[in-house]
Amino acid sequence: MELSHLNELEKATKKGRLELFRLGIGLLFIIGVMFYAIVRAEADGSLFVVIAAMIGGYMAMNIGANDVANNVGPAVGSKALTLGGALVIAAIFEAAGAIIAGGEVVGTIRSGIIDPNLIADADTFVWVMMAALLAAAIWLNIATILGAPVSTTHSIVGAVLGAGIASSGLQIANWGTVGTIAMSWVISPLMGGVIAAAFLYLIKRTITYQVDLLTASRRTVPYLIAAMAFAFVSYLMLKAFDRLWSVAAWQALTVGAVSAVAVWFMVKPVINRKAVRIANTKAGVNQLFTVPLIFAAALLSFAHGSNDVANAVGPLAAIVDVMNSGTDEIVRAAPVPFWVMVVGAIGIAIGLGLFGPKVIRTVGSEITELDKMRAYCIAMAATITVIIASQLGIPVSTTHVAVGAVFGVGFLREYLKSQYDRMLDDIKSHHPEGDQAAIRIFIARFAAASIDEKGSMLRELKRRSKLRTDPANFSKRERRGLRKVYRRELVKRSQVLKIVAAWVITVPASAVLSAILFFTIRGMLLP
Repeated sequence: MELSHLNELEKATKKGRLELFRLGIGLLFIIGVMFYAIVRAEADGSLFVVIAAMIGGYMAMNIGANDVANNVGPAVGSKALTLGGALVIAAIFEAAGAIIAGGEVVGTIRSGIIDPNLIADADTFVWVMMAALLAAAIWLNIATILGAPVSTTHSIVGAVLGAGIASSGLQIANWGTVGTIAMSWVISPLMGGVIAAAFLYLIKRTITYQVDLLTASRRTVPYLIAAMAFAFVSYLMLKAFDRLWSVAAWQALTVGAVSAVAVWFMVKPVINRKAVRIANTKAGVNQLFTVPLIFAAALLSFAHGSNDVANAVGPLAAIVDVMNSGTDEIVRAAPVPFWVMVVGAIGIAIGLGLFGPKVIRTVGSEITELDKMRAYCIAMAATITVIIASQLGIPVSTTHVAVGAVFGVGFLREYLKSQYDRMLDDIKSHHPEGDQAAIRIFIARFAAASIDEKGSMLRELKRRSKLRTDPANFSKRERRGLRKVYRRELVKRSQVLKIVAAWVITVPASAVLSAILFFTIRGMLLP
């Protein structure tokens, strides 16, 4: 065999070797969790606890592979962070959030989705929790392979619901809660998309639509960064540190406001100095958002680790509690042992490093093109939506919010970006013999004008047309074309359909899979 053929063969098998390496590292982690659970005093030698701990480790890896992408994907897609840097930051802050602020108690029956009093005995309860944990992990694994970001919360909710119904019938389910969760499938992405689009439009009006971008940036960017400080400090106070001490909403918002004022005074001179060294272009302005996006990725990861990790390992905590109690009593909430949080934290970091890049690329670059200003809008939408929803008592998925924000940014760009395409098409097609020089001059002036000047030019154009003094001789249809959008797809429809389909089937898919696993476990363990 020739050397060139050997090189081609080596390249062809490289991807397969990498996948085997990832699988091997993941398997080693699961084996490590097994031994770790055996030596823990809480495990008390129980085979159920050891098996559940291994499933919990598998679940944690899948959370890292899928769910964490929402926190760092936009920063990676906008090139504020490299993929390697994002993986390191997310792994550190996810683990820190889980261990430091992960909480002492977690609801074992997620959001009251089923009534544990209707479960026959403690053994059946353990089987329900084990089936739910494994089903949610498998579903997250499937979604990660497909590159679809889905909700960890919805996965575990559907799994608990399915196993609960399999064990005790339909009456065990709280259908009101199920309906509320189904409603959040629509509310979460819509809220995220609208808020992200609103921030992007604000940035366009105040910065990128201005003639002098640097002057506009020096005036506006400090306020945008201060707004980010307000949102993130309030978010962390309400969603991450509330388990360490009690925080009222007004207290969190007050601390956030004070932080915003302090940040404004700190960053304004920095922005002024940096603006002198950058180009008076959109690319230059984007550089001002790099550091805020790095902080955003870190803080979102910390908050995610403090919240979703504990919820995801809730079934494992429930199994440990039941097995260690030695009674048939089933409680709605169980303490989360520190070693369980450690399993979750390390599992997330490993899953993120091994399998996270695929979903990170989906969120960051495969839905729509992101720059740093757009990524800023997505980060703001994610935090503000969760704050508003939590205060209104509306359950939202951070995954759906973040991806919905990406959709919102992309669809707004479609609405605004293609304005000149439609204008040029109409003008060139309807004036083949007209005064093309006058048309080109008008278009050049229109392109260079600010947003307010554009409005004035359009009004003047309409007035001249009525007086028949317009040298460019625009028709009524062409003037209307200046305001309408010539459709250009800047959001990949295939990704939208894939992600929405994954969202819709997450709860039923994990429920069916969990029910099947429950019957399998019960069949194996019953005499």
